[in-house]
Amino acid sequence: MDVTWLGHGCFRLRGRGAAVVTDPYPPAIGLKLSRMDAEVVTVSHEHENHNYTQVVRDGAYEIRGPGEYEVAGVSVIGVPTFHDEDKGAKHGRNTVYLIEIDDVRVCHLGDLGHKLEDAEAEAIASPDVLLVPVGGRTAINAAQAAEVVRQLEPRYVVPMHYAIPGLKLELDPIDRFLKEMGVTASEPQPKLSVQKSSVAEYETKVIVLEPKVEPKV
Repeated sequence: MDVTWLGHGCFRLRGRGAAVVTDPYPPAIGLKLSRMDAEVVTVSHEHENHNYTQVVRDGAYEIRGPGEYEVAGVSVIGVPTFHDEDKGAKHGRNTVYLIEIDDVRVCHLGDLGHKLEDAEAEAIASPDVLLVPVGGRTAINAAQAAEVVRQLEPRYVVPMHYAIPGLKLELDPIDRFLKEMGVTASEPQPKLSVQKSSVAEYETKVIVLEPKVEPKV
Protein backbone atom coordinates (compact mmCIF):
# COMPACT_ATOMS: atom_id res chain seq x y z
CA MET A 1 0.00 0.00 0.00
CA ASP A 2 1.43 3.37 -1.06
CA VAL A 3 1.03 6.68 0.77
CA THR A 4 1.53 9.83 -1.33
CA TRP A 5 1.32 13.32 0.17
CA LEU A 6 -0.45 15.89 -1.98
CA GLY A 7 0.21 18.82 0.35
CA HIS A 8 -1.56 20.22 3.43
CA GLY A 9 -3.89 17.51 4.83
CA CYS A 10 -4.38 15.69 1.54
CA PHE A 11 -3.01 12.20 0.90
CA ARG A 12 -3.68 9.49 -1.64
CA LEU A 13 -3.61 5.99 -0.21
CA ARG A 14 -3.33 3.41 -2.98
CA GLY A 15 -3.93 -0.27 -2.34
CA ARG A 16 -4.12 -3.20 -4.74
CA GLY A 17 -7.79 -2.67 -5.51
CA ALA A 18 -8.79 0.77 -4.25
CA ALA A 19 -7.60 4.29 -3.48
CA VAL A 20 -8.55 6.76 -0.75
CA VAL A 21 -8.09 10.54 -0.86
CA THR A 22 -8.10 12.51 2.40
CA ASP A 23 -9.02 16.16 3.00
CA PRO A 24 -8.76 17.59 -0.56
CA TYR A 25 -8.31 21.37 -0.72
CA PRO A 26 -9.09 24.19 -3.22
CA PRO A 27 -6.50 26.13 -5.27
CA ALA A 28 -7.18 29.21 -3.11
CA ILE A 29 -4.63 27.97 -0.54
CA GLY A 30 -1.84 28.42 -3.10
CA LEU A 31 -1.52 24.80 -4.22
CA LYS A 32 -3.45 23.13 -7.01
CA LEU A 33 -4.55 19.51 -6.97
CA SER A 34 -5.02 17.67 -10.26
CA ARG A 35 -8.26 15.79 -10.85
CA MET A 36 -7.88 12.25 -9.54
CA ASP A 37 -9.66 8.94 -9.20
CA ALA A 38 -10.49 7.28 -5.89
CA GLU A 39 -13.03 4.87 -4.47
CA VAL A 40 -13.25 6.77 -1.16
CA VAL A 41 -12.69 10.38 -0.09
CA THR A 42 -12.64 11.36 3.59
CA VAL A 43 -13.34 14.82 5.04
CA SER A 44 -12.18 15.46 8.60
CA HIS A 45 -14.22 18.64 9.04
CA GLU A 46 -16.33 21.00 6.97
CA HIS A 47 -13.77 23.69 6.23
CA GLU A 48 -13.10 24.74 2.65
CA ASN A 49 -9.42 23.83 2.94
CA HIS A 50 -10.32 20.22 3.77
CA ASN A 51 -13.58 19.40 1.94
CA TYR A 52 -12.94 20.28 -1.71
CA THR A 53 -14.21 16.90 -2.90
CA GLN A 54 -14.95 18.06 -6.45
CA VAL A 55 -11.28 17.51 -7.29
CA VAL A 56 -12.00 13.76 -7.01
CA ARG A 57 -13.79 12.40 -10.06
CA ASP A 58 -17.44 11.34 -9.80
CA GLY A 59 -18.11 7.97 -8.22
CA ALA A 60 -16.05 8.24 -5.05
CA TYR A 61 -17.86 7.44 -1.81
CA GLU A 62 -17.65 10.49 0.48
CA ILE A 63 -17.19 10.03 4.23
CA ARG A 64 -17.79 13.18 6.24
CA GLY A 65 -18.02 12.14 9.87
CA PRO A 66 -17.86 9.48 12.59
CA GLY A 67 -19.03 5.93 12.01
CA GLU A 68 -17.92 2.62 10.53
CA TYR A 69 -17.74 2.17 6.77
CA GLU A 70 -16.79 -0.59 4.33
CA VAL A 71 -16.30 0.49 0.71
CA ALA A 72 -14.54 -1.36 -2.13
CA GLY A 73 -12.65 -3.53 0.34
CA VAL A 74 -11.53 -0.52 2.36
CA SER A 75 -12.49 -0.32 6.04
CA VAL A 76 -12.88 3.15 7.57
CA ILE A 77 -13.63 4.05 11.18
CA GLY A 78 -14.37 7.70 11.97
CA VAL A 79 -13.67 8.75 15.57
CA PRO A 80 -15.23 12.03 16.79
CA THR A 81 -12.76 14.58 18.17
CA PHE A 82 -12.44 18.37 18.24
CA HIS A 83 -10.65 21.06 16.26
CA ASP A 84 -9.50 22.85 19.44
CA GLU A 85 -8.85 22.35 23.14
CA ASP A 86 -12.26 23.75 24.14
CA LYS A 87 -14.48 20.86 22.98
CA GLY A 88 -15.04 22.53 19.63
CA ALA A 89 -16.11 25.91 21.03
CA LYS A 90 -13.56 27.76 18.86
CA HIS A 91 -13.30 25.75 15.65
CA GLY A 92 -15.90 22.98 15.83
CA ARG A 93 -15.63 19.23 15.47
CA ASN A 94 -13.02 17.06 13.77
CA THR A 95 -13.10 13.42 12.71
CA VAL A 96 -10.04 11.20 13.00
CA TYR A 97 -10.10 8.36 10.49
CA LEU A 98 -8.61 4.90 10.83
CA ILE A 99 -8.38 3.55 7.29
CA GLU A 100 -7.46 -0.06 6.56
CA ILE A 101 -6.26 -0.99 3.07
CA ASP A 102 -4.55 -4.31 2.25
CA ASP A 103 -4.32 -5.07 5.99
CA VAL A 104 -2.37 -1.83 6.57
CA ARG A 105 -3.89 0.58 9.11
CA VAL A 106 -3.50 4.29 8.40
CA CYS A 107 -4.68 6.94 10.86
CA HIS A 108 -5.40 10.43 9.51
CA LEU A 109 -5.80 12.92 12.36
CA GLY A 110 -7.37 15.69 10.27
CA ASP A 111 -7.14 19.03 12.07
CA LEU A 112 -7.01 17.53 15.54
CA GLY A 113 -6.76 20.34 18.08
CA HIS A 114 -6.02 18.54 21.35
CA LYS A 115 -4.34 15.63 23.08
CA LEU A 116 -6.41 12.47 22.65
CA GLU A 117 -8.63 11.21 25.43
CA ASP A 118 -7.91 7.65 26.56
CA ALA A 119 -10.98 6.26 24.77
CA GLU A 120 -10.06 8.08 21.55
CA ALA A 121 -6.48 6.83 21.69
CA GLU A 122 -7.62 3.28 22.39
CA ALA A 123 -9.87 3.28 19.32
CA ILE A 124 -6.98 4.10 16.97
CA ALA A 125 -3.93 2.80 18.89
CA SER A 126 -0.84 1.39 17.17
CA PRO A 127 -1.60 2.20 13.53
CA ASP A 128 0.93 1.22 10.90
CA VAL A 129 1.01 4.81 9.62
CA LEU A 130 0.06 8.00 11.48
CA LEU A 131 -0.64 11.13 9.41
CA VAL A 132 -0.26 13.94 11.93
CA PRO A 133 -0.66 17.75 11.68
CA VAL A 134 2.41 19.52 13.08
CA GLY A 135 2.11 23.16 11.97
CA GLY A 136 0.00 24.51 14.83
CA ARG A 137 -2.31 27.53 14.52
CA THR A 138 -5.77 25.93 14.35
CA ALA A 139 -4.49 22.36 14.86
CA ILE A 140 -1.96 20.76 17.22
CA ASN A 141 1.56 22.18 17.19
CA ALA A 142 4.89 20.35 17.11
CA ALA A 143 5.03 19.59 20.84
CA GLN A 144 1.41 18.42 20.95
CA ALA A 145 1.92 16.31 17.83
CA ALA A 146 4.91 14.58 19.42
CA GLU A 147 2.76 13.83 22.46
CA VAL A 148 0.03 12.30 20.28
CA VAL A 149 2.66 10.17 18.55
CA ARG A 150 3.71 8.84 21.95
CA GLN A 151 0.06 8.12 22.77
CA LEU A 152 -0.55 6.09 19.61
CA GLU A 153 2.84 4.40 19.06
CA PRO A 154 2.64 3.98 15.27
CA ARG A 155 5.17 2.17 13.07
CA TYR A 156 5.57 5.22 10.83
CA VAL A 157 4.80 8.90 11.40
CA VAL A 158 4.21 11.16 8.41
CA PRO A 159 3.93 14.88 9.28
CA MET A 160 1.43 17.06 7.40
CA HIS A 161 -0.28 20.45 7.68
CA TYR A 162 2.90 22.55 7.90
CA ALA A 163 4.51 25.35 5.88
CA ILE A 164 5.68 24.38 2.38
CA PRO A 165 6.56 26.49 -0.69
CA GLY A 166 3.49 27.98 -2.35
CA LEU A 167 1.13 27.44 0.58
CA LYS A 168 -0.58 30.70 1.53
CA LEU A 169 -1.62 29.56 5.01
CA GLU A 170 0.41 30.61 8.04
CA LEU A 171 1.75 27.41 9.57
CA ASP A 172 4.91 26.49 11.43
CA PRO A 173 7.77 24.78 9.58
CA ILE A 174 8.45 21.08 9.97
CA ASP A 175 11.76 21.65 11.79
CA ARG A 176 10.04 22.16 15.13
CA PHE A 177 8.35 18.78 14.98
CA LEU A 178 11.53 16.99 13.96
CA LYS A 179 13.29 18.58 16.93
CA GLU A 180 10.50 17.47 19.29
CA MET A 181 10.86 13.92 17.94
CA GLY A 182 14.64 14.01 18.32
CA VAL A 183 15.36 13.35 14.65
CA THR A 184 17.32 15.27 12.04
CA ALA A 185 15.91 16.39 8.72
CA SER A 186 16.37 13.87 5.92
CA GLU A 187 15.75 13.98 2.19
CA PRO A 188 11.97 13.88 1.63
CA GLN A 189 10.73 10.67 0.03
CA PRO A 190 8.33 10.63 -2.95
CA LYS A 191 6.06 8.09 -1.24
CA LEU A 192 5.86 5.60 1.61
CA SER A 193 5.23 1.97 0.70
CA VAL A 194 3.96 -0.18 3.57
CA GLN A 195 3.12 -3.86 3.88
CA LYS A 196 1.35 -5.71 6.65
CA SER A 197 3.81 -6.47 9.44
CA SER A 198 3.83 -9.38 11.85
CA VAL A 199 6.52 -7.73 13.98
CA ALA A 200 5.18 -7.17 17.49
CA GLU A 201 7.89 -4.73 18.57
CA TYR A 202 9.21 -1.83 16.52
CA GLU A 203 10.70 1.62 16.85
CA THR A 204 8.58 4.45 15.48
CA LYS A 205 10.10 6.04 12.37
CA VAL A 206 9.44 9.57 11.14
CA ILE A 207 9.04 9.71 7.36
CA VAL A 208 9.04 13.11 5.65
CA LEU A 209 7.26 12.98 2.30
CA GLU A 210 7.78 15.25 -0.66
CA PRO A 211 4.55 17.10 -1.51
CA LYS A 212 3.42 15.84 -4.92
CA VAL A 213 1.72 19.07 -5.92
CA GLU A 214 2.66 22.25 -7.75
CA PRO A 215 2.20 25.80 -6.44
CA LYS A 216 -0.77 27.50 -8.10
CA VAL A 217 0.45 29.85 -10.83
